[in-house]
Amino acid sequence: MNRIVPLILAVALFMEQMDSTVIATALPAIAADLGVGPITLKLALTSYMVALAIFIPVSGWMADRYGAKKIFRIAIMVFVVGSILCAVSGSLLAFIAARFLQGMGGAMMTPVGRLVLLRTTKRSELVSAMALLTIPALVGPLTGPPVGGFITTYFSWHWIFLINVPIGFLGVWLATIYLPDVPPVETAPIDLKGFLYTAIAASGIVFGLSVMSLPALPIGIGIGATVIGFFAAVLYLIHARRYPSPLLDLALFRNAAFRISALSGSIFRIAAGAIPFLMPLMLQLGFGMTPFESGLVTFIGAIGAITTKVLARRVFAAAGFRSVLIIAAITGAATTAANAFFTPATPVLVIMGVLLMAGFCRSFFFTGINSLGYAEIDDRQASQATSMSSVLQQISLALGVAVAAAILEGSTAFHGRALSLADFHLAFAVVAGLSLVAVIPLIGLARHAGSAVSGHGRRAALSEDVPVK
Repeated sequence: MNRIVPLILAVALFMEQMDSTVIATALPAIAADLGVGPITLKLALTSYMVALAIFIPVSGWMADRYGAKKIFRIAIMVFVVGSILCAVSGSLLAFIAARFLQGMGGAMMTPVGRLVLLRTTKRSELVSAMALLTIPALVGPLTGPPVGGFITTYFSWHWIFLINVPIGFLGVWLATIYLPDVPPVETAPIDLKGFLYTAIAASGIVFGLSVMSLPALPIGIGIGATVIGFFAAVLYLIHARRYPSPLLDLALFRNAAFRISALSGSIFRIAAGAIPFLMPLMLQLGFGMTPFESGLVTFIGAIGAITTKVLARRVFAAAGFRSVLIIAAITGAATTAANAFFTPATPVLVIMGVLLMAGFCRSFFFTGINSLGYAEIDDRQASQATSMSSVLQQISLALGVAVAAAILEGSTAFHGRALSLADFHLAFAVVAGLSLVAVIPLIGLARHAGSAVSGHGRRAALSEDVPVK
């Protein structure tokens, strides 16, 4: 496998993933400079997520129409321009607008990067390539808090965004030289009505859930936006059944491997999305750690995630997708449940050991579930599959934060007291149970599903060593 391709894509995706979490640590400092409260500034987080939700669905069509490599490079530059504008923003409105522009670039980078990987990677090497590409999604949220805390404490919050400039230009240069050209393919005219429905649906749901879990605005606004989002989603479902070339093709779900991957992956990702929200808060509010200290503790999970790239291909070839994914989901749930027993008296090394194993398990699960989703997708559906997967991932991550926040708020309201360590313990227990639910769809997965990609079973021996079709 030409490892330079997934590594270039991984660097760009890491920049996007880390930036989405690094800002959280710097919110008080940014808010002070802009003359607003930290809670109000959380609208900047929401605007980024809304941009992702709106533009991810159209990214696949753009990559098909104009070429995936070209769109990928443009996406990086849009992200860099948004980063510069964030650093020079002098008002809340300007900062929110800059974050929205960043989100537009980020929306293109993730699905288009996966599309480049799918169309340039052999079947037998997809698991290894996907393992490299999965690392940024796991490492980014973990490294964001300590990096953000360090830069804000010892330099200035502006450098959180300015550091993206050299990284972005390096990514464009490497992509220009090393990424293979993925030529445009013939596409139908863009589904404008479908784009309108999906934009309202995804942005309404993501914005609504974000506002409800991070109440910078009255909760009624969040509920209203969520209801509108779900209504638009229903309208899109009706539209997609009648339109010959819908923006997001629901026919993908007829493929059993893709359907199970989407369902199980979304459920597990809700739980995974809750953990980066819960763990730093518990360590800071419950254990009395500083943001930088808590970030150094949670960073250990990144090491667990990185180690999977060495083992993933051999493990999936030996046991197959079904067995490995079920085991990874169960052990991931167990390590999440262990967080419910942590107290300030728990040795830090014990906490870090559990987080190390948790990162290992979640990385295995996401490497496998992402590879499985594309294992039986032909080339004509590749861009549709990457767009659909990215939309589901973004919504499920937003749901993760909303679920975690709802548990904390519900627990404090029920007991009639301020937020305490017991509330975090309850949240981790519920999230662990949700992780186990992800196992249910996997039980119905065929034993040798995706064997041409995993290399497991007799069918793998008969598959040709050709790029994914």
